[in-house]
Amino acid sequence: MIALASANLDSPFAFLSHVNAALNLLAFVTICFGLVAIKQRKEELHKKLMLTAFGFSAVFLVCYLVYHYQVGSVEYEGEGFLRTLYFTILIPHVVLAAVQVPLIILTLRAGFKDDRARHKKLAKITAPIWMFVSVSGVVVYLMLYQF
Repeated sequence: MIALASANLDSPFAFLSHVNAALNLLAFVTICFGLVAIKQRKEELHKKLMLTAFGFSAVFLVCYLVYHYQVGSVEYEGEGFLRTLYFTILIPHVVLAAVQVPLIILTLRAGFKDDRARHKKLAKITAPIWMFVSVSGVVVYLMLYQF
């Protein structure tokens, strides 16, 4: 087993955990509004909202990498049912976070190329994964840092 470096919560970068949670929440909300916009056939608004969600997610990724490079990994200290629940959320969160990156890029690319059929097909897969990763990131944050 690989030993993780203990977290340096006194680091000046420790605040990024809160920023990361906020960025995940903003991405989730923006995706939701983007989906509502496209259901209402407001394509320009949809495009702006989805690009904003992408921006939030991209900034999140940079902040996440800086945070973990500077602070390290924080071990979950809960026990029993809560520990099981934490890992039940964390494992698919991590796996889908890796899967979502190429999906988001491919979906955006199809949208930019105005390949509506491909964009719609990819978006039906990408949007729920992206939403799950964003909201589960907030839940993981709450379980790690707030409870």
